[in-house]
Order: sequence, then structure tokens, then C-alpha cells
Amino acid sequence: MGKKILVTGGLGFIGSHTVVALQERGFEVVIIDNLSNSSLDVLGGITKITKISPEFENIDLRDKAAVSDFFEKYPNIEGVIHFAASKAVGESVENPLLYYENNLNTLIYLLQQLQEREDSKFIFSSSCTVYGQADELPITESAPVKKAESPYGNTKQIGEEIIADTCKVKKNLHAISLRYFNPIGAHPSANIGELPIGTPQNLVPFITQTAIGKREKLSVFGNDYPTPDGTCIRDYIHVMDLARAHVVALERLLEGEQTSNYEVFNLGTGKGNSVLEAIKAFEKVSETKLSYTITNRREGDITAAYADTRKANEVLKWEAEYNIEDALESAWKWQLHLKEKEEGIQ
Repeated sequence: MGKKILVTGGLGFIGSHTVVALQERGFEVVIIDNLSNSSLDVLGGITKITKISPEFENIDLRDKAAVSDFFEKYPNIEGVIHFAASKAVGESVENPLLYYENNLNTLIYLLQQLQEREDSKFIFSSSCTVYGQADELPITESAPVKKAESPYGNTKQIGEEIIADTCKVKKNLHAISLRYFNPIGAHPSANIGELPIGTPQNLVPFITQTAIGKREKLSVFGNDYPTPDGTCIRDYIHVMDLARAHVVALERLLEGEQTSNYEVFNLGTGKGNSVLEAIKAFEKVSETKLSYTITNRREGDITAAYADTRKANEVLKWEAEYNIEDALESAWKWQLHLKEKEEGIQ
């Protein structure tokens, strides 16, 4: 029987793909998700891929008593991967208190439970937003953490500080923060993928929904940035590569290979693509012309960010295997699958 791992936010985009990767590696998974930005249908998609239905608990991690009750019910959890968080930059600017409550209280309540255990393994879903607009590209883990451009980014910075401070005094807690760049794509089976509730906040679901006809046109936020084509540059990483990295990081914790009980790794491809390059790549793989318009810059957006991935490559023995076209092709396949489901074609 495999080791039991808790995945919070396990029905979300990155969480669900990581659950699949964990199950395929032989781990038993328990998912916590409050379904605020996900769907119970995802559980069926996971089961369809792996032929294993993970245990599921509908819990809001902002409920401290419910978190405590969960660990009483599952005393044999051997690792926690914490995805559950609100994650839209624009929404966080408009509703900062929602983000501070949802992203920080939930983290604190989990760590309060873990610090009481004899040996705890914890992986935190962090973000390259902690670097802000970095002085040098590509961005290494030693780049300074700058004043956050958004409340969302600030919750990731504060979250990392909370974990680091706790690890300093609680040597029984072993943690890794994974700072990912821009996750896109879907599982190759098209049984799970990015499933935003309401209007998408991220580029790729907006691209695919526009191409399929759900959205009239795509807005490109600004073309006056100091980049070759004037649009923002990001490091787009396939969600399957990202999922695999979580498994590798977890195994590092479980096998006691850390050099200190708190470590940080960048996860990206090491290559930057502009928004217009992403659009062109999508048009190529989908053979679909995209309707888009240039609008004003969006508050909280930075000019360019892409990863220096050498630390993850060397220490975790992990590197991204897919390119942006692979990821966009899988995202399009997922969107087509969703359309078939909506039309009742299975």
C-alpha cells in the first residue's frame, strides 16, 4: 500500500494533474477541496485516467476546527501538497481581504496541525510573482523578493515567510516551496484540464474559449511593453511537467534528501514567450484564426518573467519535457472535449 498524501485544492487545475501523477507513482491520495473554484466532475476525470478514485473531503480550510478534525480522521497522512488558494491577480487587486483570508489562514491552520506531528512533509504551491519585475533574466532562486505587484503575489511572499519562520523553530517540519511560472495545458487524455469558473483570468483558457466561440474576442493587455513585440513575456510550462515536479519534490522530502528543512525551487521551461507568440503558437497547432484586440495594460502585470531552472534540473533531477506548442495543443484538445460534453456527445 502506498504512502498516503493529502492534496489540498486537489480538484483544481494543477492539483488534479498532480493527483494523477501521484497515483500513477503509487501514492494513495486524499483530496481536500471546497469546490469554490472547481467541480466534482474532475474527480471522475481523475478516476477515468488512473482507474483509482482518490478519497475526497469537501472541507473549507478556513474552518480551523474542520482542519483539526481532518487530521484526527487521517492520522497516517505522510505528506501534504498545498494548492488550495485563490489565484487571480486582477481579482486580488479588487478584493484583497478575500485573498489574505483564503490564502494565509488556510496555510496557518495546516501548519499548526503539522508542527504537532513527529515528522511532517509539506510542499507549498508558490509562484514567480514573488520576484516581481526581476532585475535580471532568467530569474534564479537567489533573485531578491520584491514588493508584490498584487495582493495575490503578496500572499505567496507572506506564505513563504510563514513556512520559513516555522521551519526555523520546528525541525520536525520539512518543507519545499515550488515557485512556478505560468502553467498551461491539459492531460493528454483530455479527461482533465483547466476549468475556470466564470470568466477566465488566465491567458490560455481565454484563448481556447475564444477559438471555440464562447468568447467574442481575446483582450491583449498592452502592446507598449519594452519587449520585442510590445506584449508581456512569460514562461509557459506544461501542467504535466509541473505535476511531475511535485512528485519528485515529495519523494525528496520522504527520502530525507534535503540539505536544510526548507528549500525553494523555480519551475519553468527556462524560455520566455510573449503573449502574441503564444497566440501565434495556438493558431498554428489548432489551425484556427483567433480574434483578439489590444487593450490597456492590466494592473499588477509585470513586463517579463522566465525561469533559470538549473537548481531544479540539478538538485531534483527534473526538467520540463514539453514546449509551448505541446501545451497549447493539449489545452485545445481539452476545450474540444468540453464542447463535446456540453453538446452531449461522449
